[in-house]
Amino acid sequence: MSGQESDRAADVVRILREAAGKRPGEVELSEGFTDGEMDAWGVPVPPEVRAVLKEIGGMSVQGDAYGFGPRGHARFEDDFLVMGELDSKGSSLLVLVGITAAGWGPVMTIDPWADECEITIEAPDFVHWLAQVAGRLADGQGAERPAPEAFTHAVATVDVAGGEDPELAALVGRGDPLSDLVDLRALPGYPCRVPWEPYFAAADETADTGSSEIGYTLAGDGRALLLHSLISGDFLSRPVRRHAVPADAAARAVSLLRSLAEEFPGFVRLAPGCTDEEMDAWPVTVPEDIRGVLREIGGVEAEGMPALRLRPGGAPTSVDPETHRMLGGDGAYWLLAEVGGQGVRALVQIRLDPGSGEWGYAFSVPADPTELSEYPEVTLLATSLPSLLLEYARRAREAAAEPGFTGQVTQGDDWLVPNTGRPWPRPVVAVREWAGSADTLLAAVAELPEDSHAADLRVVPVPSDLCFYRAEDPPCPSPVDRLHFAAGGRVVAVIPADA
Repeated sequence: MSGQESDRAADVVRILREAAGKRPGEVELSEGFTDGEMDAWGVPVPPEVRAVLKEIGGMSVQGDAYGFGPRGHARFEDDFLVMGELDSKGSSLLVLVGITAAGWGPVMTIDPWADECEITIEAPDFVHWLAQVAGRLADGQGAERPAPEAFTHAVATVDVAGGEDPELAALVGRGDPLSDLVDLRALPGYPCRVPWEPYFAAADETADTGSSEIGYTLAGDGRALLLHSLISGDFLSRPVRRHAVPADAAARAVSLLRSLAEEFPGFVRLAPGCTDEEMDAWPVTVPEDIRGVLREIGGVEAEGMPALRLRPGGAPTSVDPETHRMLGGDGAYWLLAEVGGQGVRALVQIRLDPGSGEWGYAFSVPADPTELSEYPEVTLLATSLPSLLLEYARRAREAAAEPGFTGQVTQGDDWLVPNTGRPWPRPVVAVREWAGSADTLLAAVAELPEDSHAADLRVVPVPSDLCFYRAEDPPCPSPVDRLHFAAGGRVVAVIPADA
């Protein structure tokens, strides 16, 4: 510990003790911790912090309690020490200090239960924050600081992954569409307010019990704060930044699947591809990006995962005629598999755009027509056939990295079945809300029957569960007559039976 740090720690202790002596009952200090106690915490305690904590283990200011170690209500929680929970606008405002190898910092306050999450980076480190509090107490004030004048914003981690800062990009990997990042080394000052909203809307009613949470972690020894929307039982509240599909996704998917089949011939099997002449004879248009896959691969099956049959008639199922009608009939989709079990069956398909000939988004849809009519839902699996195959290859590669392969596949076929816990895009109340939209796709969907409900899937995570029947205010029409997939599934609508 430098002489300057030693002086700062001593000054903080002295000022707090003087304040407690002058304001008994308002300012109370707790007994400090021994070196043995601090050593037993299992987290680094820098010398400057240790010098303070040996003298003062916490404080209470006008009824608000702060613990500087795991005593009372204070606790270690992931990357943080939760020092206190303050009453704020009817909610609880957590006071946290980050614990990293680089030191104790930053100090922040966060209300993880608010619809608009309140986040303030109070100070760069614990002793700096405590010195500010001590200064206010010495001036006869309370612990509460003035409103922040500095502001910064959280950035989508998907954007950070492709950004110009290699250090931050390394911290987020590919990025997560439901996670944002605050660069703690680029703050304009302290305290610094971070206006931020989670990606879920807890206030919107659903047909389930919402239990979404906000997660927060430190990365890069305190370089960045990551804010995670952990969605469970609530609708999405705002658009996300999705991963871009690589321009060479088709070639990459073929290469990855071939590599897996060569390395693990007993676990990954590929069906032979087909010629252009064969594809020319099919009842649907096959664009060049899809031909690039089908010339090489006619299907794939990995142990523990459902087989995807890419050639016509390859999927071992017979679609119920009523389900087929509800999904658009001949030429509306390309069936890849029937998955599920124990009474839950679903059709994995690529939606086709008859107008453009495009092979669009990949979906999983309930196979039973009664279920589809009364509880309409679909799951967006991927934005193209190549991207679906890339995800298939990723999961198979994960399994291959573990002994045994079989049984190591992430979720087996659950990831291909509707409504298994992915985020829920919120359907619009009725398509008429899009009438006159400058977005030509939404404007076209607005011409569907008046009581139809729809959702724009261009701005949602992949995968996502679109559960129309979970919208309660107003409720989705039931039963529905059919589903409408616009522009290859970019927008999905349900049309009521009485339309």
